[in-house]
Amino acid sequence: MSQKTELLLPILSAQPVIPVLVIDKPEHAVPLARALVKGGLPAIEITLRTQSALDAIKAVADEVPEAIVGAGTILNSVQYERAEEAGAKFIVSPGASKQITDAARMSDIPLLPAAITPTEMLTLRDQGYTYLKFFPAEQAGGAPFLKAMSSPLNGLFFCPTGGVSLSNAKSYLSLSNVICVGGSWVAPQALLNAGDWDGITKLALEAKALAV
Repeated sequence: MSQKTELLLPILSAQPVIPVLVIDKPEHAVPLARALVKGGLPAIEITLRTQSALDAIKAVADEVPEAIVGAGTILNSVQYERAEEAGAKFIVSPGASKQITDAARMSDIPLLPAAITPTEMLTLRDQGYTYLKFFPAEQAGGAPFLKAMSSPLNGLFFCPTGGVSLSNAKSYLSLSNVICVGGSWVAPQALLNAGDWDGITKLALEAKALAV
C-alpha cells in the first residue's frame, strides 16, 4: 500500500514543529488555529482526547482555510472516518493496528502511524510507510535512539512526539532521519484558558525559528 506521501510530505516538511493540541472548549479552536498560522505553523494536530475534538477540527477546517488541520490520537477505524468527515487533512495514530492501516488504505487522507521498536518500524516499512511518528519519543530513547536507527533503517523518517520541547527539539531536528517534531508546548493550557492568542503566536514564532 502507499502512504500517500505526495499528500503527507508537504505537510511534514513545511515546518519544524507540528503543534499537538488538546482542545477542551470548541470555541478555542478557531482563534488558536489563527494564532498558530500567524506564527508560521499552519499545520496542526488536534488530538481526539476530548469530547470537543471533532467539533474543533470541523471549525478549523470550515473557518481557517489557511490552516492544515489534522486529527491525532486516532485509535480505530470509526475515529478515522469521523475525523475525515470533520475535515481532517491528515491522521496521526499512537500505534498502527491492522484496523487503522486498513482504514488508511480505504481513505484519501494520509496516515502518520507511530512506531517505537525496530520491529514495528520494519513492519510499517513493509506496508509502504516511509514517514512514522516516534512516540513517546523521550520515554522511548529520545534522539540517541533515533540516531542509532538512522543507519540500519536508512530510508525511514520520523516525527518524534512526546516529551519534545523548545529546549530539546533541536537535538531531534539535527538528525538526518527526523523530518519534524510534534509538540504541545506551543499552546500551553494556561495560555488557552486565558485566551492569550498573542502569547501563543509568540511561541509559534519561536518554534518556527527552529528550522535547520
